[in-house]
Amino acid sequence: MNTILCLGIVLVGALVAEKIISYLKIPAITSYILLGILLGPFALNVTGEGLIASSELFSNIVLGFIAFHIGKNFSIENFKRIGKVVLFVSIAVTVATLICVTLGIYYVAHQPFHISLLFGAISTATAPATTMMVIRQYRARGLFTDVLLGTVAIDDAWGIIIFSVSLAIAQVLQIGQFSEWIIMAVTVKAAGKIFLSVILGSIIAIIASKISIYLKRREDVLTFILGAILINTGVALYFHLSPLLSNMFFGTVLVNIGKTPFRFFDTVNSVDWPLYVMFYVLAGANLNIGLLSSLGLIGSVYIISRIVGRIAGAYTGAIIAGTEQSIRKYMGLALMAQAGVAIGLAIMARTNLPKTGGTILNTIIATTVIYEILGPIATRYSLSKAGDI
Repeated sequence: MNTILCLGIVLVGALVAEKIISYLKIPAITSYILLGILLGPFALNVTGEGLIASSELFSNIVLGFIAFHIGKNFSIENFKRIGKVVLFVSIAVTVATLICVTLGIYYVAHQPFHISLLFGAISTATAPATTMMVIRQYRARGLFTDVLLGTVAIDDAWGIIIFSVSLAIAQVLQIGQFSEWIIMAVTVKAAGKIFLSVILGSIIAIIASKISIYLKRREDVLTFILGAILINTGVALYFHLSPLLSNMFFGTVLVNIGKTPFRFFDTVNSVDWPLYVMFYVLAGANLNIGLLSSLGLIGSVYIISRIVGRIAGAYTGAIIAGTEQSIRKYMGLALMAQAGVAIGLAIMARTNLPKTGGTILNTIIATTVIYEILGPIATRYSLSKAGDI
């Protein structure tokens, strides 16, 4: 089956799957992943080799869009109001989740440390899109909601940074050339890539802000911002930087220095959904069904240890910030969802560690299905208990 026909089947099939599964009150993202599993080479084998081979291309493009949207949440106005609470909660949640999952996978699931470390790094990512869908559906308003939105934005930033360093360390550990000097050199190199990624995104944002005054038509805005995101992503990949960080800071700097920055984000929102659909369907298609039988312990440990880390971290961070009881009790539950960023990081892990990355990707995709079913339920419960619905 040719690639163009496969694309058509995937997009139309995704829409049908979304409508069918909506009656079960399950998020659309989950239906896309399940459709990908069904159409993939390990089930009906409808998706051709060309489409599967394009997974990395779609991943890089879509992650660029996701990261750009995450940057929108880092406006100065937002952080003046809730910055202290968001900062403490996000750091505590990220650190606690990283430690709990890494130790759980290492000691309970008995995986090598470099694999455990990558699981821990990926587990820190959340699902801003899923969280916002729940908030919009129930029209939630209040301090808890504001802190939740800020936290899901910034903890993905921490997750991306942690993953960048962890991946570099994991590559060295897998080779077996372990020494303190090598780890230090790799860490410094990773830090340099992070710094250059930030600089790249900031430069693109400044250029976009200057050019925006000449963009009068909506079509011109759309063409320019799509091109800018792709250029930013492409340059980052060419110089082996992080397209996630560069696009996140592209959005962050743009929303703070631009005169009318939100028209860029609103314009992208009108066209990026089919790309997200393709991203999740292809993620499901990459799931090797044959490996699922051996993932029971790893997947269970990952799910349980991540839940423990989210709840414990949010509670600790809220106490340090001195905020209200509802945030202490329920913020961890509201941060359960896991989707695009985690899958994207897992795909990057498989690309850079082909020998062992498949296990990571399959586990993350399988657990994402579970988290995308339970996550929105937990978020709604938390918002209700906090009195924001």
